[in-house]
Amino acid sequence: MHASVTRWKTTTATFLRTTALALLATSAVAGLAAGPALAAEGDVAWTVRTASNSYGAARSSYSYNVNPGGVVEDAMVVANRGPVPLNLSVYAADGFTTGAGQLDLLTRDKKSVAIGAWSHAGTGTVAIQPGKTAQVPFKISIPDNATPGDYVGGILTSLTQADQAEGINVDRRLGIRIKLRVGGELKPSLAIEDLHVKYAGTVNPFSKGDATVAYKIHNTGNAALSGQQAVSISGPFGSLRVKAGGVAAPPELLPGESWNVSVPVHGMAPAVRLAATATLTPLLTDASGSTTSLKPVQATAHGWALPWMLVLVLLVLIAVLVGALLYRRRNRVRRTEREDARVRDAVEQALRGQEAQTS
Repeated sequence: MHASVTRWKTTTATFLRTTALALLATSAVAGLAAGPALAAEGDVAWTVRTASNSYGAARSSYSYNVNPGGVVEDAMVVANRGPVPLNLSVYAADGFTTGAGQLDLLTRDKKSVAIGAWSHAGTGTVAIQPGKTAQVPFKISIPDNATPGDYVGGILTSLTQADQAEGINVDRRLGIRIKLRVGGELKPSLAIEDLHVKYAGTVNPFSKGDATVAYKIHNTGNAALSGQQAVSISGPFGSLRVKAGGVAAPPELLPGESWNVSVPVHGMAPAVRLAATATLTPLLTDASGSTTSLKPVQATAHGWALPWMLVLVLLVLIAVLVGALLYRRRNRVRRTEREDARVRDAVEQALRGQEAQTS
């Protein structure tokens, strides 16, 4: 088998408690990898691959361009490589991008609203003897009112087994990705949101420090997009410009998805007022795998980069200067008060002398 598929593999357990006993619910192990998807060594071994038909042979995954109201019929081939018979569940699910930037599929207990809801396997379960294969047909029916654009999901096989050592049930899943582009106007668009910059200086007010530029990439269009990023920081009027090196590309984001980005920028002088600029070039991939660069998107935000030790020294100097001025003013006021008192005493003495002469 020369087909390749994308592979998910994670295993978790969720505990559901009642007053009488604790029940163990499962999440999933799903496979998406090059070559036929194969359960990990030590697990029940089976593979899944795309069927060879009018859509092609040895496909790595399923990819379709269909208009609203259209129907796709295809099949998945499941092979039992283990020594015991298998009874697998078959179902479809919507895809999403994980926090690690990987494509995953919703577990069966989560509600799908697109590919997972539009796709229906010819059978909900498939029984396969050791060394045998089975072809599982499925149909994707696109609603008449489906929004144009890109959708990603998958067709899955699932086996729930008890893990005696852990006392849990583990749901192992192997699936193949389905990428669907619904016909209509394609509006690819990425936006940079919540851009901000923070500066961390050094004790030496004349040395350079580090800044961090953070923002969110939001796919606001209806096409799946990846992108290329560039980040720079400059001082007032574009001075002291520093570019961030090695800014990692975001994963391909599905319509509506977001991705948080945090980029360190080293060697930035404390230029008091900084301007951080993020530039994002969206990349659109067509059905043939060809990538097109779209018009770059740019956003700028400002932040403070104060040399705090120098500021502290200036504050101390200002405090000393203000104190000296207040001291001088207080002394001047006291001298004035003493002079006024002396004049009053002299006047009073003169008046008393005149009164004595008159009497």
